[in-house]
Amino acid sequence: MAATTHHTAQVYRMKTAEHMCPFGLKTVDLLKRKGYAVDDHTLTSREEIDAFKEQENVDTTPQVYIDNQRIGGYEELREHLGMSVPNAKETTYRPVLAIFAVALLIGLAMSWATQGTLLTARMPEFAVATAMVLLGLQKLQDIESFSTMFLNYDLLAQRYVPYSYVYPYAETAAGLLMLAGTLIWVAAPLALFVGTVGAVSVFKAVYIDKRELKCACVGGNSNVPLGFVSLTENLVMIGMGVWMPLRMLLG
Repeated sequence: MAATTHHTAQVYRMKTAEHMCPFGLKTVDLLKRKGYAVDDHTLTSREEIDAFKEQENVDTTPQVYIDNQRIGGYEELREHLGMSVPNAKETTYRPVLAIFAVALLIGLAMSWATQGTLLTARMPEFAVATAMVLLGLQKLQDIESFSTMFLNYDLLAQRYVPYSYVYPYAETAAGLLMLAGTLIWVAAPLALFVGTVGAVSVFKAVYIDKRELKCACVGGNSNVPLGFVSLTENLVMIGMGVWMPLRMLLG
């Protein structure tokens, strides 16, 4: 539905001394960006809020009215305008792709800072090692949730549960050592081991057992589906585990 500037929308939203409703702000902003003139009604006390809810027979605010028709809250407004509606339970690769993209940019930045150019031999190493650290950090934020989700598919963790707690530390440590370019004899075996176990586990769960699971790659509270992107994380670690000592030997 396309809006024009002569349309007016009525918005009733909470704005008290204790709480500024974020969905109310997003609702007003969305309407203005879509060309509506917004008649913004702020409910500034609990009494006003309760009276409005009782009068309109609604349970939540904000509430939007367009052409004297009640549309509903923020999500209902997005649907009314023909926009996608965010779904917190919907699976998405966005979190892990965002980490890979930021890791690449950090790799480029580190390459520029150390050698004065973006494209260097070490730039891919910087990017991959950074991705390992960022992914490890995501897991370490809530290691209990990570271990619970990880146990759904990791073959070693299913046989030895403490491994599900060790994995995030091993991934993070390997990434940090590779970034520093030191103790590669420790970092490379770590990356090679956890990457190989992870790759085999993901491959079995997804491509052999055909299971539909969520990946713990960005922590135990994510909605990233277990699949090719998850497998890529492990394959990249395997690659780093092989490449780093090989580069040292050749160099």
